Parts: sequence; structure tokens; C-alpha cells
Amino acid sequence: MIETRNITKVFGDKKRGQVIAVNNVSFKVMAGEIFGLLGLNGAGKTTTLRILAALMKPNSGQAFLCGIDVVGEPEKAKARLGFLTGSTGLYGRLKAREMIEYFGKLHGLDSKEASVRAGRLMEILDLSEFAETRCDKLSTGNKQKVSVARTMIPDPEVLILDEPTIGLDVIASRTVVQFINSEKGRGKAIIFSTHVMHEAEKLCDRIGVIHRGNLIAIGTPAELKERTAAADMDDAFVELVGHDVAQH
Repeated sequence: MIETRNITKVFGDKKRGQVIAVNNVSFKVMAGEIFGLLGLNGAGKTTTLRILAALMKPNSGQAFLCGIDVVGEPEKAKARLGFLTGSTGLYGRLKAREMIEYFGKLHGLDSKEASVRAGRLMEILDLSEFAETRCDKLSTGNKQKVSVARTMIPDPEVLILDEPTIGLDVIASRTVVQFINSEKGRGKAIIFSTHVMHEAEKLCDRIGVIHRGNLIAIGTPAELKERTAAADMDDAFVELVGHDVAQH
């Protein structure tokens, strides 16, 4: 459902010259699987996700969503995708319900279907009481839940979620995580990027660790913990990244 084949992305920097943001990265995510992509800030995680979302072209390599080449047929690929990123803002003057329904209509839903789906998503995400609240008046957590609902309303086959629980309290985070897990149960292929290691350990079937543009480890949470002799994913991540730093 999701595949990268040796994707590489190089940026030009006035001070540092050419910077390799993503270096020869390959992985697959199957239907009904949650794949965690973990990395420090600047590791290449977001660049990888933006390439998969057809928002950025790689210098080399290929990326596919549902078998569709995201470089060759970007609009066709994006039609299958729900992409949540922290850099996507909400329209402050729209009410929460209006915001969610608007994105449903952008994806081809008629007014009735957009309304039904928006209502269902707001109920699942505990947003119903804020349906008529303008987005610029919502709390940080509720803004994030509106962003999640907006991503989900077209019912895409593939989900790329970049830190979906950022800004959420414990209860709201649990609500979103449970919803993501239910989408996995419906056969979605999901990439879940987070800095919250216990979420990744609990939710993800497999995890890839990216560092300095390289995919340095990939496996189930249990496999990564065994490889690093770590008790939890926090320790496993630090061990993997620290080992990579030491090698450099």
C-alpha cells in the first residue's frame, strides 16, 4: 500500500553546501499495518513523509501509494491519501463542523455525505460540543482533533500521520490513538510519526528509525528492544541513535 524505493533528497545550503536530507531510504507498509517512523528533529523524517505525500520530489528513487507512482501521477496518488502534518493550519473563521465538511467537499463528497461523516468523526473524537465554535477560538488540543477529522473525512486508503497527538492531553491522545487503531482494523495502511515513544511501542506493528537521513533500523518494537537490550522503546531509540552517532 505504501512503498519507498531508495529515495534520496538533497538540499542546497549556502553554508554547508549540499545536505543529504534523505539517503537511499526503502520500506513498505502493508494494508492493516501501522508503521512508526521515528527520528530526532532534522533526521529526515518529515522530508520522507512529504515525498510520500507528493509534496516534494526526490532527487532519485521512487515512492508509491496503492501502486501509484507519487512523482509520475501525484494527483492520482494524493486522492488515495490522508495526510496530517503540523504545518497545515485551519481556517480560523470557519466553525469546527464547517472546517471538516469543507474538506470533505474538496474531496468530492456531496453536502449530505460530508455532514454525516463530519458528525460521526466529531462524535468519535469528542468534538460535538465544539461543532459551532470557530477554529480560532478552539483550544490547541481541539484544533488538533479538527485537523485529524479533516484528514479522515474522505476515508482514504492510506494515512500518513505526522505527530497526530501533539498538543493533546492524555485523554484526548488516547481517543486519537484508539481511533487510529480502529482505522488499522478497517485495513488502512498507516504511517505514524511521533516523538512519544510509548505511543509508538503500543500502537505500531513495525518501527523504522531514521537518523541523519538514513534508515538505521527497522523491526517490531520487540525486535528493536531485543536488538538493543532495552527495556522500552525510549531506551531502544536512544541506543540506536547513540550508536549511529558514535559510528560517525
